Amino acid sequence: MPLLDPSNFPVQEHALSNGLQIRLLADPSLPIATLYSFFRVGSRNEQPGITGISHLFEHMMFNGSKKYGPKEFDRRLEAAGGTSNAYTSTDITAYYEDFAAEALPLVLDLESDRMASLVIDDDSLQREREVVKEERRFRTDNDIDGMLDEALSALAFLAHPYRWPVVGWMPDLNRISRRDCERYFRTYYAPNNCTLVLVGDFQPAAALREIERLYGKIPRGDPLPEVPNGEPPQKGERRAIVKYPAQAPALLAGFRGPDGRDPDSLVLDLIEAALGFGEGARLKRALVYEQELCVDAHISFGWRIDPGLFEVSLKLNPGVDPARAEAALWAELGRVADEGLDEQELQRAKNYVRAGLLRGLQTANGRAHTIGQMEVMLGSWRAFLDLPDRYQAVDRNAVIRVANKVFPPHRRNLATLLPGELPADAVAA
Repeated sequence: MPLLDPSNFPVQEHALSNGLQIRLLADPSLPIATLYSFFRVGSRNEQPGITGISHLFEHMMFNGSKKYGPKEFDRRLEAAGGTSNAYTSTDITAYYEDFAAEALPLVLDLESDRMASLVIDDDSLQREREVVKEERRFRTDNDIDGMLDEALSALAFLAHPYRWPVVGWMPDLNRISRRDCERYFRTYYAPNNCTLVLVGDFQPAAALREIERLYGKIPRGDPLPEVPNGEPPQKGERRAIVKYPAQAPALLAGFRGPDGRDPDSLVLDLIEAALGFGEGARLKRALVYEQELCVDAHISFGWRIDPGLFEVSLKLNPGVDPARAEAALWAELGRVADEGLDEQELQRAKNYVRAGLLRGLQTANGRAHTIGQMEVMLGSWRAFLDLPDRYQAVDRNAVIRVANKVFPPHRRNLATLLPGELPADAVAA
């Protein structure tokens, strides 16, 4: 029997005639529930001139609709004891509410109202535009990680929309108009581009009737525009230098990898865990403790709808030559490509990844998020049921094969932050 028994996840699947996808998982163990609305839209659906509109729209969605005016969404929800939040990624915009079970009718009314009749006006656009611009200044323009991430994406992708940041370019944030927002809302916030996931204490038949009553008359949207995916193969190493008045240099390396549906993504998940998770991870052990090159070594690999990036971030100790740290990083990745991971390292990585997946299923919110992510990224919520077994089946030969495929020198992209400031006239230009 698989580790995750399907009988423990009696998810009901429904679809309305307008295309809205519905996934219901009843759990009466506690009188609570979580509702997620997953929209298949992120920065990959944007284009030059309106970069950042997906994230900007996340903010706009809380500014009032036909029935519930500005700021009423959170006020009504919080009065009922609930909380809400949202996030935007390269591929998804998701909204969720955690609440006591008896508040379900209110939550469905709030969410369906803003899908049906969001108010988009110049005042709310200008207000949220300034909020997002400040967020960009804080998290990107004046943040080492944000600067390097932006530089790396522009290096690694020449044609794909993954090349620009989720928060968008500042000139585009200034340029986005109300008309752009209205067109965007009609295109991407239609019911046929949404998956609704409800987990918790409710009666499925009654909940479905209420969803049909509230969402059923919202009109279907037009087919989504295709995302340009003509990214050319990388034929050589790419480098960028960022100057900033930091205390020490930093490196962010990236390698283009597979999309989330590719089985090789599971292997890269395990390489990420083996090299970067916990104090005993290989990169931290070698670069932080043994060679004393870095104060931190962090790895990030997330599934994306299109081929994404395997990233390695190194925060160097003051005085360390970036070239020395870079050589040490390439050596460690080369060891993985040559030797793979030993059985102990590989099993440790499998334990980390499996534990993370299981922890994500402990709460109503975690189960709802996992179901929705799997639906949007992999096409079915059932994909997570056999994930622990698929991770366990990865062997040393698979690690060597994938590492040789992803980490060769000609696939390197490296953004290096060097302490210092550009001349004022260069910044102005």
